[in-house]
Amino acid sequence: MGRVKDGTFGGFSGKVGNVVGASWRDIDYIRSLPARVNDPKTKKQLKQRSRLTVAMNFLGTITPFLRIGFQSQANGRMTAFNAAMSYNMKFAVKEGDQGVGLDYPNVLVSQGSLSNASNVHAEVVEGELRVNWETNAEGNAWFDDMVMLVAHDPAKSVSVYDLNAGKRANKKAGLSLPPDWKGDMIETYLAFKTADGTVVSDSLYTGRYLVC
Repeated sequence: MGRVKDGTFGGFSGKVGNVVGASWRDIDYIRSLPARVNDPKTKKQLKQRSRLTVAMNFLGTITPFLRIGFQSQANGRMTAFNAAMSYNMKFAVKEGDQGVGLDYPNVLVSQGSLSNASNVHAEVVEGELRVNWETNAEGNAWFDDMVMLVAHDPAKSVSVYDLNAGKRANKKAGLSLPPDWKGDMIETYLAFKTADGTVVSDSLYTGRYLVC
């Protein structure tokens, strides 16, 4: 922005080409117009936007969960949510004959160094997701580790979750599902965190189920 001091033509106002003249508190100014922002919507840009939308449609429904599940990946430059987006954009967003979509078995809703469980089994019974597993206190796992569960309804773009669904020692945990999910297919996940919530496990995909 330049200041005009009674030059050849004195101060001016209005637009001449890509230059605009204006006055503020008896001071005349000229400034150039901002460059036009183009949005060419190239195939590459559209594909990237589709990938972002697909990931956001799921991850955006469990933001508080991801703050715990991806806390170890957060740093001064990246939030836990952004870390979750980055991982899943890279490993879980796929392109197929039907376009861009989520490969739910490859989705992570939690990523960390805590030991996981073995022989995990899940089912949906009477409007509830029920998960059970072997009680293992191997590696850095503890019997008082807390269970974290997620159920996602892609048809409604809605998720429910519980960050404290029970303890590892219980060998089982449940998550109530909304009544209006009846008849929908859902995607489900299990993870663990230490009692103080500071260390988490990688999440496990526990399957796709019809809510009945």
